[in-house]
Amino acid sequence: MAFNIVEKIDDRVAVKNVLITLFDKSGLDTLVEGLLETCPGVKIYSTGGTYAATRRILGDERASRHLVSVSDYTGQPEMQGGLVKTLDFKIYLGILGEKYNDAHRADLERTGAVAFDMVAVNLYPFRQTVAMPDVTPELARTNIDIGGPCMIRASAKNFIRVASVTDVADYPGIISELRQNSGTLCLATRFRLMRKAFALTAGYDAAIASHFAGVNPDDVSKTYKTVVQ
Repeated sequence: MAFNIVEKIDDRVAVKNVLITLFDKSGLDTLVEGLLETCPGVKIYSTGGTYAATRRILGDERASRHLVSVSDYTGQPEMQGGLVKTLDFKIYLGILGEKYNDAHRADLERTGAVAFDMVAVNLYPFRQTVAMPDVTPELARTNIDIGGPCMIRASAKNFIRVASVTDVADYPGIISELRQNSGTLCLATRFRLMRKAFALTAGYDAAIASHFAGVNPDDVSKTYKTVVQ
């Protein structure tokens, strides 16, 4: 397999398509209203509870022009319990595609996909969950986020074109830069966000490994009713 080695990128990238899926929705109104103010015509793609919250912020009229359900975009309903929402070729093509790659542009056109310029994601609260005194192995397992880390890693890897936004504290600064630069973000900002994104996913995986390293297998067995075939 040959790796793509990119030689040409843009310093400033206009934010036109944004993927937002958040467990912690604090600051969502700041992000959404700021995007609409600074990025005319922006499209926000979202899932589940984040979609519903964004729709409430926008209202029906603005939502009809600026908000897209990920399920409608991919043509696939969410798996029961929200276990699979964004693990789809069109999503990752839009995140990982390189602007000056002819084959990637052809894939976008072939599939009707869009190139995402910003991905805003935070994760299930694994650390907070396992800090509870009565946490069970099943409750810990349930709070392991899968799609979130995948989107964060993909968007952070493609920082040459995509802003990976993982911290609500960054929302005001991002909106300020968009406001001052005609709806664009610079390479330095995308690179800074990339470093924070990979630190987040590394710490998240380390917390999962550390927790389960201290769990007795007998306690796992006691958690479930096992089925004997």
